[in-house]
Amino acid sequence: MPSPHDPYVRVRGAREHNLKDVRVDIPRDTLTVFTGVSGSGKSSLAFGTIYAEAQRRYFESVAPYARRLIHQVGAPAVGEITGLPPAVSLEQRRSAPGARSSVGTVTTLSNSLRMLFSRAGDYPPGAERLDSDSFSPNTAAGACPECHGLGRIHRTDEGLLVPDPSLSIREGAVAAWPGAWQGKNLRDVLDALGYDVDRPWRELDAEDREWILFTDEQPVVTVHPVREAGRIQRPYQGTYMSARRYVLHTFADTRSRSLRAKAERFLTSVPCPVCGGSRLRPEAMAVTFAGRTIAELAGMPLSALAGVLAEAGGEETARVLTADLLARIGTVTELGLGYLSLDRTAPTLSSGELQRLRMATQLRSGLFGVVYVLDEPSAGLHPADTEALLGVLGRLKEAGNSVFVVEHQMDVVRRADWLVDVGPLAGEHGGRVLHSGPPEGLALVPESATRRFLFPGEEPDKPLRRKRTPSGWIRLTGVERHNVRGVDAAFPLGVFTAVTGVSGSGKSTLVGQVLAGVLADRQAGEEPGTGDLYRATATGLEAVDRLVQVDQKPIGRTPRSNLATYTGLFDAVRKLFARTETARERGYTAGRFSFNVSGGRCETCQGEGFVSVELLFLPSTYTPCPDCHGARYNPETLEVALEGLTIAQVLDLTVESAAEFFSGTPAAERPLRTLLDVGLGYLRLGQPATELSGGEAQRIKLAAELQRARRGHTLYLLDEPTTGLHPADVEVLMRQLHSLVDAGNTVAVVEHDMAVVAGADHVVDMGPEGGDRGGRIVAAGTPEEVAATAGSHTAPYLAKALRR
Repeated sequence: MPSPHDPYVRVRGAREHNLKDVRVDIPRDTLTVFTGVSGSGKSSLAFGTIYAEAQRRYFESVAPYARRLIHQVGAPAVGEITGLPPAVSLEQRRSAPGARSSVGTVTTLSNSLRMLFSRAGDYPPGAERLDSDSFSPNTAAGACPECHGLGRIHRTDEGLLVPDPSLSIREGAVAAWPGAWQGKNLRDVLDALGYDVDRPWRELDAEDREWILFTDEQPVVTVHPVREAGRIQRPYQGTYMSARRYVLHTFADTRSRSLRAKAERFLTSVPCPVCGGSRLRPEAMAVTFAGRTIAELAGMPLSALAGVLAEAGGEETARVLTADLLARIGTVTELGLGYLSLDRTAPTLSSGELQRLRMATQLRSGLFGVVYVLDEPSAGLHPADTEALLGVLGRLKEAGNSVFVVEHQMDVVRRADWLVDVGPLAGEHGGRVLHSGPPEGLALVPESATRRFLFPGEEPDKPLRRKRTPSGWIRLTGVERHNVRGVDAAFPLGVFTAVTGVSGSGKSTLVGQVLAGVLADRQAGEEPGTGDLYRATATGLEAVDRLVQVDQKPIGRTPRSNLATYTGLFDAVRKLFARTETARERGYTAGRFSFNVSGGRCETCQGEGFVSVELLFLPSTYTPCPDCHGARYNPETLEVALEGLTIAQVLDLTVESAAEFFSGTPAAERPLRTLLDVGLGYLRLGQPATELSGGEAQRIKLAAELQRARRGHTLYLLDEPTTGLHPADVEVLMRQLHSLVDAGNTVAVVEHDMAVVAGADHVVDMGPEGGDRGGRIVAAGTPEEVAATAGSHTAPYLAKALRR
């Protein structure tokens, strides 16, 4: 029996996911790192077992009501855990933050600043004191009534809605109108209202043009469609909607990304004329502190804001509130984020920036005696930023906490007090603890996939890849977007390019927004760089036949979406089930085996396999369906078997097992082979999208793209494709990306992994810092040339990788 003062967290009989009856002891008050290839079981041990059990115990101590819910959610599959303190989890967020979320809301610094203005602000004479909600653009009390607290409004004009005035309405002059029947309906309604739809647009009266495009009226008339041969068309009541009204309605309400993108082409975004972009009511903007409005302070970089607050002085209330703000800002700037402003919206932040902001909030919580379980905190971080992260992890430990980190970055692993290596491989070939002890002990474990990367001497010399010669160049001139101002950049074609730089230096802006934007504009037949989102002139675009942009956004927001549906594999599987003898006897078609339509699915969970459990005082969570227990289908459908497996059991196969099972079936083999090629053999076919990391979602998108027939010169743009990957998995992915280049295509990646950058043909290094102190190209050339550049934060780390 362990003593009450046992300094170890002792796990016995852990069987969550692929864990094989794991038994491990981990010392408390240490920085412990969990390593292993993707899918080896390290997250199942750290999050699925240790953190899940700590959470379960917390809920059990709260109330009988919570206990009942926890029984539904389920306890981790583990025999016993002793010595386990309360736990705090910092996982990578799977979903994208909303437009109203900002640096200030993520860190709660906005709350403190609003309190400062409410209690210690300088009010105009006779003005009534406002509460803190009145300084928030996200509340009815504070939001500008014109733009509803967004700071910008969308407008359109005749030039945007009718790009070619020589056309008539029948010929499609109003480009903003929808296609197919809906557009024809609007034309016929106008005809019925007495407008000439066959005269060139420019010849119509100005008054008529104004009404057609901008009226808020919605008249209803009887439409007599023109008869077409072989079709009976009866009169109907048609409602007119102006082009502006249609565009604004579509932009605001549609869930279709393509429809929203089309509507956006006919809109310009301008600062709100009422609040001037401040997002607040005039009463709040009349209050100042240190001579500035709250909008002015929220728009400053945090490092500059700290300077203003430090010099502010004032009465006791002001001094107390500014001292609290300065302490909170200090932790954010310590993590290298002093270039961010409080009003910077969360969707414009990288995953690394978001993760560090959440860590800064935890640092200020003052907790001690807890276990912090962190999910790849170095993900999305430049090696220079990782140094600051290690300092923060050290402070959490020194405050009397245990820090358990799931991590792939070897520089973090080397600094650990204790190392738990799980493996040796992924899925059913993993799930064992190969080593639990000080990091140097891993040198004695030959079957560990981590060993050769942790100890450079163990890593065999890789054959040097011959540098490729560019077949052409895309040149961008005068790039203007976010902090990238007036930059000229060149991207070689037919080679592998890595874009590097510290967080916030402008890498994703340059590649993911501007370079992708000019190519997307050209493919859409528009003039590149003239839109509202960015400014740039471009040459060399004609050499690219196709653009493929692979980002880390989720492949779906509910458990209904998974890699089988996303890659098209599920269509082939359902057809195979429909051809079985049992299915043919019962008259089951392929649709019977879809969990997205009624018929074969379980109607309790409507084929999701999960039901949403509302925890009232906590965010809702998903729990297995009480009827089908996660199988997604009704009992009759599950009576059909394909070579001994039901459709639910097939969805439970890993990609690796499925490749074996479907061997000889080309329609299923092709998507499975590409998933294996990008290192996703450990994922289950039906694994819900909500369980996938950003890196996994990106590789699924890449696999879906790779199975398509390639035509012409394709430019592949990837945003940190190695995020969440063990170095052994990075090698697998890089072989795939380099093969795309060898086939005559171009690959450009935003990347922090110096081993990947060292193997590139061309490097573009941005910086030197983040935010206003970044946005410039510090160096461009071969990895060797960039590694020798003075003033580059990337150079010393790249030089080290090249020496290895």
